[in-house]
Amino acid sequence: MIGYVELLTPILLRLALGVGFLSAVGDRFGIWGPPSAPHIAWGNFARFTQYTGQLNPWAPPALVPVLAWTATAAELVCGLALIAGFYTREVAVASGVLLCLFAFGMTIGTGVKTALDASAFSAANSVCALASSVQISIDLAPAGVGAAA
Repeated sequence: MIGYVELLTPILLRLALGVGFLSAVGDRFGIWGPPSAPHIAWGNFARFTQYTGQLNPWAPPALVPVLAWTATAAELVCGLALIAGFYTREVAVASGVLLCLFAFGMTIGTGVKTALDASAFSAANSVCALASSVQISIDLAPAGVGAAA
């Protein structure tokens, strides 16, 4: 029999990581406040795009906006899917790749201390744990539930 800790841990990991992704996306569009407000990382998409360039110094300037939009779309999709529990294992793997790329980009662009302080490596390892854990998600609904007979 599975214990409460084993049951709750994947749910709490999914929620924490999903909300974290969505919070970062919201910051890029000023939902948490303008760039000058306290505790705001970007406050608008232009500043996020500049930061994306800083994390990807190898990228030609024309590619940086594409990387910024791709990262934003990936974080939005992964965040929503993690919260909903949709394709949890697959999304956890994709989130792990995304977070590893972010952690390595931070290490290259701003230094390893910044990546460690942002818990980027910890978050990447958390989604790896989520991918291999017991799942409580809509993925596990019995086949045929909600399907037309």
